[in-house]
Amino acid sequence: MRKPLVVGNWKMHGELASARALALAVRHAEGHCVGVEIAVCPPFVHLGGVLEVLSGSEVASGAQSVCEFEGGAYTGEISAQMLRDLGVRYVIVGHSERRALFGESDAHVLAKLRQVQAVGLTPILCVGETLQERQADDTEKVLARQLEGVLDAPDAAALLADLVLAYEPVWAIGTGETATPQQAQAVHAFIRARVAGAGPLRAAALRVLYGGSVKPDNAPQLFAMPDIDGGLIGGAALKAADFIAICVAARARLGLA
Repeated sequence: MRKPLVVGNWKMHGELASARALALAVRHAEGHCVGVEIAVCPPFVHLGGVLEVLSGSEVASGAQSVCEFEGGAYTGEISAQMLRDLGVRYVIVGHSERRALFGESDAHVLAKLRQVQAVGLTPILCVGETLQERQADDTEKVLARQLEGVLDAPDAAALLADLVLAYEPVWAIGTGETATPQQAQAVHAFIRARVAGAGPLRAAALRVLYGGSVKPDNAPQLFAMPDIDGGLIGGAALKAADFIAICVAARARLGLA
């Protein structure tokens, strides 16, 4: 069975003191989530403080984005090597907010993914459709396009070798809405089937996370689905009790709760 992964995306929230306190609460609860991999992604400026709190624990840290260039005159950007030097393990790439608000194209996302993998970090590649695209019954078309750059690349096997995918229906982020477990499972199964076309063995091992308003009350039903391997958690990740409850729900997937 694929090891569940729960990632907290803190977005642009919190101060250093609150970030450290939240990280400490997650660290103290890791004993209740044995068997589940946990990661938290604070804002760039809080990464150092959070990493200090998490030092010696099994809780990993991640970054919310990365520059698509290796280095150079790119004021305000952070390179993958810089993140590696800090001790980061995961990097979110292609989050819907980066695509919609900052104009990141599929080409930008692919370039970032390559930078992350080039330094030995693990990218969490986000894909997902808007409400208008879903209403037009274009969900699979949109996801196929977003995955195309990776799956059709000459180095697809290498890109898939160390990759986590996250399905985030844009219409369910921060809205309180969520796909039903069956709807989410259908999309996750489609994603896995598309990856299987490029690498059947890798598709079977690939972790695909759900990222659409996961809460403690819906996490058990979502994580019970066969192709949902955990969650990319937004708002609920800012509340220690909620995030820990979601991690515990992921543990139930292993039959250990």
